[in-house]
Amino acid sequence: MDLKSILQEANACIAAGHHEGFLNFCTKDTHWDFIGDRTLKGIDEVRAYMHEAYKEPPKFEVALMIEEGNYLTAMGTISLLNENSEWVDYEYCDVWRFEDGKLAELKAFVVS
Repeated sequence: MDLKSILQEANACIAAGHHEGFLNFCTKDTHWDFIGDRTLKGIDEVRAYMHEAYKEPPKFEVALMIEEGNYLTAMGTISLLNENSEWVDYEYCDVWRFEDGKLAELKAFVVS
């Protein structure tokens, strides 16, 4: 399966509120770096983040995906429900590194 298809299936799990389904697409030592914000190390920290940030499934609109070797860049818009129960839109550019078909590393650039 190509990297674009893997990410699309993983994102479909998030959109459906199925966090564990998404985490099955990640390596156990996955490393997420939200540039200028926070870093998550390991699947347990990612799980805790998803539980906090995705109380309601986010809404995705992927505008572009570029695949090169073990890397996939995805650009688009994500809407998240904030603590005031308001949907907030963010533009994002995610650069994913894959290992053996799994999400191993993320560098996320997110702007409100």
